[in-house]
Amino acid sequence: MTASKAAVALLAAIALTSGCGLSEDSPAASASGSSGDSGTIKIGSVNALSGPVTFPDSSSAAKAVFDRVNAQGGINGREIEYIVTDDKGDPAAAAQAARDLVTNQGVVALAGSASLVDCAVNAPFYTQSGIVSVQGTGVDPTCFSSAAISPVNAGPYLNTAINLYYASEVLKRDKVCSFLAILGNTNDAYGQAIASWTKLTGKTPVVDDRTVKPDSDPTPFVLRAKKEGCQAVLYNGTEPMAIAWMKAVKQQNITGIDWLMTTAPYTDAVAKALGTDGDGMYANAEFEPFTQADSSALADWRSLMTEKNVPLTSFGQGGYLAATHLVDTLRSIQGPITRESVAKAFKELKPIESPLTGTPYEFGDAAGHMSNKAGKIVQLEGGQWRVVTPDWVRYPGTLG
Repeated sequence: MTASKAAVALLAAIALTSGCGLSEDSPAASASGSSGDSGTIKIGSVNALSGPVTFPDSSSAAKAVFDRVNAQGGINGREIEYIVTDDKGDPAAAAQAARDLVTNQGVVALAGSASLVDCAVNAPFYTQSGIVSVQGTGVDPTCFSSAAISPVNAGPYLNTAINLYYASEVLKRDKVCSFLAILGNTNDAYGQAIASWTKLTGKTPVVDDRTVKPDSDPTPFVLRAKKEGCQAVLYNGTEPMAIAWMKAVKQQNITGIDWLMTTAPYTDAVAKALGTDGDGMYANAEFEPFTQADSSALADWRSLMTEKNVPLTSFGQGGYLAATHLVDTLRSIQGPITRESVAKAFKELKPIESPLTGTPYEFGDAAGHMSNKAGKIVQLEGGQWRVVTPDWVRYPGTLG
């Protein structure tokens, strides 16, 4: 994933377009995918492939899964036609992409989508259209509060709660602090994560600072953490933000604090950029840690991604899982595969176990979905990520 200063303006724009779903009686809202029992099975995906923040790996990984299924004979002899769109990180483009996929292309479901704006902009439209989205990367709070969308990843809010829980209950740190970059409409969701941790543990952050910006100089923040006596600090920065943060920690010669990051900085690029400057930094892996080369849980994913030249990243794991869950569900459908039959199958879906996640994937008929409730903690050491919790850290609380 890459990020820039434009992310702030981008996410602020979500609020201006998030209410643009079609009315219940709109012709597009009632359109139905009609793959039936002949022709290709059309699956759509809305992604940020260009713009200030990009997520290309999820849809690339999903495509690798679908291509393999097609090479093996498809679904009952029918190939999957995977239609990937680029929302450019723009709410208007995201709305247009979704309407083209659902109304014009007639897709029967969406899978592997990874976008900052898709959920907030299109969730009402997906609900009105009777279509389901197996999200590869859920970021916006709406991804986890829509009946039509169920992400395979934990998301930044559950991720936050897990990190706080790990800091206070596993590392046994009494003075836990939080420094958060609040983009778009994410403030309440992060607040709920912190409140959930407080309710679960009876503890509150010594510092709850939500004023960090993508282009902020991290120096004043890390110095505040030192001044306030923080023993553990949660920070939700992206790759470049996390790199700058840890460089500032090194420059200020700050020691004795555990630095905990969400999943975004868990990349080979961050490890390489920081080297020994990142020693001791934690991150929460939403899936089986992809840097664990000898993990049997990753064997198929790693083999397929390598064969198809898809980067080995957490985002690629999300796309792989989303596509795999969709394929398994399509194969379970008796009769024509239509938007209605696919939606029905997911509404009746029993939890799906996977070695790549600590909790089963769920859809069902709930008003929102947050089924990935676990993570594995990794830590930088000598420019390499190592797993420090071989067992899943499952968050025992609830959000919202």
